[in-house]
Amino acid sequence: MEGHMALFALLLCITVAVSASSPTCDPVAVNDNSFVYVREMHIGCWTSFVGEDKAEVHILNLNFDTQDPKIFELKMSNVNPINLIITSRESAYGLQNFNTSVNVYISNDSKISLYPKQNQTKIPHKVDLPTQDEELVKWATQKFGGVTSFTTIQNPKEIHLTGTGTKSGSRDCILKNEDPSEKHFMKTIYKNVHSSVKSCSPLQQNRGEDELHIINIPENASIRNISLRTGTKKTNMFLRGPQGTTWIFLNPLYTTFGSNNEILLPTIPHKIQPVLTLNSDRAEDVQRMALDHFKASTFTSYTEIKPEGSMVLLVFEQKETPAVTETVPVPVISITTNAPHQMPLLMQLYASPDYRSPLDPKTKVQSDKRIYAEISGNTLGDIVLTIKVIRCFLRSKGSCPVVKELPFISEACSSNSCPNSTRVSFSLDQLQELTSTTWDLECAVDVCYSEKCGDGGRVKRNLEVTQPCLQPPTPPCFDFGLPGVLGIAFGGFLIGVLLIGALWFIKIKTGKWYPTGLDMSSTAANLPGCPCSGAKRQPVSTNPSPSENSSANASIGSTQSTPTSSMA
Repeated sequence: MEGHMALFALLLCITVAVSASSPTCDPVAVNDNSFVYVREMHIGCWTSFVGEDKAEVHILNLNFDTQDPKIFELKMSNVNPINLIITSRESAYGLQNFNTSVNVYISNDSKISLYPKQNQTKIPHKVDLPTQDEELVKWATQKFGGVTSFTTIQNPKEIHLTGTGTKSGSRDCILKNEDPSEKHFMKTIYKNVHSSVKSCSPLQQNRGEDELHIINIPENASIRNISLRTGTKKTNMFLRGPQGTTWIFLNPLYTTFGSNNEILLPTIPHKIQPVLTLNSDRAEDVQRMALDHFKASTFTSYTEIKPEGSMVLLVFEQKETPAVTETVPVPVISITTNAPHQMPLLMQLYASPDYRSPLDPKTKVQSDKRIYAEISGNTLGDIVLTIKVIRCFLRSKGSCPVVKELPFISEACSSNSCPNSTRVSFSLDQLQELTSTTWDLECAVDVCYSEKCGDGGRVKRNLEVTQPCLQPPTPPCFDFGLPGVLGIAFGGFLIGVLLIGALWFIKIKTGKWYPTGLDMSSTAANLPGCPCSGAKRQPVSTNPSPSENSSANASIGSTQSTPTSSMA
């Protein structure tokens, strides 16, 4: 009996060990997945259009396919003047709450009934509106001059418009499948999600590993295109779907992925072919394949979806693990101006070409100096990307901003020393004649994979510039090294030896320390202030020689005859 008990305990331990080494979970139907939100993709547009009357034009196309009462609330706060067009093919009731700067247009035969809140008497304008989406855009363009946005919303519960609703770029509204969550000015709360969603998470979680999320589309699903929007944490994703499914990563910033389907990266653009084969859609088989592919001991979440539409958007909301950490303020180095689907960029400035001493954001740079910049981006899974700088410019800060094109020179940078980054340098000479000292340095870049490049967005960095101090020119200072000093000393030594040799040669030939033709005593005697030379001074004779006397007399006689002849 004891032997059977021991064998049973051993088998139980083995079973527990095996299950612990490769944890799995059984998915259950849920109404709200804590990690993944499922949305169907719909057509729409988003432009930079603003009318001549400074009013934006927005079109809301509301779809309802539930048995619940079709009631929604429309809120607006801190918005610019808006011409709002609301359409729907179903009967719906809306509670409106907005100011007098909003003009609402609905169709004459519209089934939408809008009820203002208390103290609001804004009445919608009823006009003849086309029923087709493209025709509606044309009608709005003819009436208002253009369309700022067209948004299709499925089963809305609450729609909140706030702030400015324009987007930089084209003014033309071209309808296409879009992600409505990109429109920052519009916040929508949905009633429910029309998808069969099952999910689960294993009890064991290894916090030392990166998150691993598994998504499984059953074989009998009709879906073909799935768009994904991930968060900002490094994540591993295992994607399994029927043959012909395409996974489209809208912002594949920190994601490493594995799939049995084709993966599309539209921001590069690039396609990744399937890296594995998995025919079974059983939850346990998919989970074990994911663990084996990423060499992980556990996973974060498993999601099984069966949407009804042919195009679906999956939005990941990553939960932060609570932890007690010390908050250390970090200065802002750069600001990225990218769209949400583009790669976050970072610009760091340096004072020297060795890129070892980064400049503090508050450091002032003299306009006669050259600055060096390194622009880097986050990795895109296992793909090695290159960053290419297209153009850079400076914009002054103030009431009258000045924009200056900034020429740059690409600096050498190997893939080992600066992966997923590039280096350039700038000259600030053109700022010496300008009075502004605070500038925004902004560069537009492309992100390339192999020879294919896509728009990488822009990166901006604050730059403080000062004028160089004018100092009087200083005389050149010759800096002699040790070899120079030794050379001068040796040369002086040789010159001294040669002079001593010359004097010794004169001594041998003449017996004197000076040449024979040089009478040192007479020379010294004739020099004023020269002391006695040792030779006795000879007395000067007062009687001239006969020759001197005769010449002198002749000279005197000729001199004296001149006045006599003149007088005669």
